[in-house]
Amino acid sequence: MTYNQQSAANKLIYTEVATPIGALVLITSPKGLCRVAFGTMSQNQDDLQEWVTRWFGKGTEFREDVGTLAPIVQQLEEYFRGERLRFDGELDLQGTDFQKKVWTALLDVPYGETASYKHIAEAIQSPKAVRAVGGANNKNPIPVIIPCHRIIGVSGGLVGYAGGLDMKIHLLDLEREERPHMNPKNN
Repeated sequence: MTYNQQSAANKLIYTEVATPIGALVLITSPKGLCRVAFGTMSQNQDDLQEWVTRWFGKGTEFREDVGTLAPIVQQLEEYFRGERLRFDGELDLQGTDFQKKVWTALLDVPYGETASYKHIAEAIQSPKAVRAVGGANNKNPIPVIIPCHRIIGVSGGLVGYAGGLDMKIHLLDLEREERPHMNPKNN
């Protein structure tokens, strides 16, 4: 996946999708996918409104449109069926430059594997910023797609996840299962 550095929108498109880990809200700007939230739109309304005001400005509105987000919904369905190793499409990351570096590095952690916060800090050439990497990982606006669930403690232990440790375990287990019928186009 790639991301756009600039974003300008006064309408963000969203849809809700049912997944094996529960409902997800997907939000896109004209530049690309910018947010995935665990739960439904009504469950996340206040947090999402605060987030959109911070990054896109007051007056930015949400409009539901399943068709616009159909390609990413399809990719998520393929992922949860074990038929997709990585996601395609544009990302519109909203965060600090440091956070964007961390999130981009997370995209390089291969399907079915894990990395530590220390590994990510080294990958972005900030080896002493392990705690800051953890903070950025925690603020990942596009979980699942940007695989923050693949990040573990340096000792190999599971550490926090916005969706809860049970969800993190579910995603890691999903990715560790054998995939004998993987579609090569989705690798």
